[in-house]
Amino acid sequence: MTTRTGRRLAGVLLGTGAAVLALAAPAAAAPITAEPAADISVGRLVLEPTARGYHGSLPVTVTNNGPAATYYSVFLTEPVAGSFRGVDPAEACGFGGLQDNRRTATCGVPGGDIEPGESRTFAVTFEVLTQTRDVAMIAKGGKISVNVGDGRNEVADRASYAARFRSTTGSLRNPVPYVQDSQARASLTTAGAATLTRQEDGSYRGRLPVTVRWAGDAGHDQLWAEATGLPAGVQIWGTDPQDAPSFFTSFTVPGGRFMAGEQRSFDVLLYAEPGTVPGDLGTTTLQLNTQWDALTVPDATPADNSASFTVTVTDAG
Repeated sequence: MTTRTGRRLAGVLLGTGAAVLALAAPAAAAPITAEPAADISVGRLVLEPTARGYHGSLPVTVTNNGPAATYYSVFLTEPVAGSFRGVDPAEACGFGGLQDNRRTATCGVPGGDIEPGESRTFAVTFEVLTQTRDVAMIAKGGKISVNVGDGRNEVADRASYAARFRSTTGSLRNPVPYVQDSQARASLTTAGAATLTRQEDGSYRGRLPVTVRWAGDAGHDQLWAEATGLPAGVQIWGTDPQDAPSFFTSFTVPGGRFMAGEQRSFDVLLYAEPGTVPGDLGTTTLQLNTQWDALTVPDATPADNSASFTVTVTDAG
């Protein structure tokens, strides 16, 4: 059984309404439906063990009980921090603020307007990047509501769901609570030295080998590093491989989110302007940070989040 409410969703704008001014004599305003006429029902979310954490889908059905074709959206709270991946079939989604450190999202119901009496079924997909276990687990789950997208954005119906993790032996019985890390467990090491050599245009370029390790399963979007003490005229020019922009003194660790126990090795590309005087230019420090919803996640062992390296510029090819 579900509960209805007329509460508006703050901060989510899915349509625009226009006030209509009567040019004739004043008349009574048309009545507004007291309760948005839609239902939402959900199936069971079972997260299956894979070679890269757990994957699963939540079946969702939205039914239009109103008199006219209507566009609907769903507003959800993910069951585990960082687990929400999207809807299937694909539809645009926008993120809201965190609730209990878990992300909220608003997504259009795939397929456009729903006709009166029609039900539309789709899936919300999730991925939990934690080590698989030989026991079943359960997370406290999330919430999902269906909202009328005709300019009112009113909650029509809502439901809750649990997230069950199937064990590597195939069982869902006797689940133990899944407890996610609240602190990052990241570390950074470098080769310790970078040599930049002269290029045809007079600039200098070089590479610094870097390795980043991730031991836990805290919710995160990305890891990034900031350089302090770069010599004058020396900049970070990117990474190899690279899948996000670099910003002269910082870079994003390539490859996106980390699986528990994963490590990545890559090169940081360094650049020195033409006219830089060759020689030993000093020592630079890289500071690794974990980002979750634009927030920096505290690290369990911050001492291993920084590493230093020397920079040398040479005319020798």
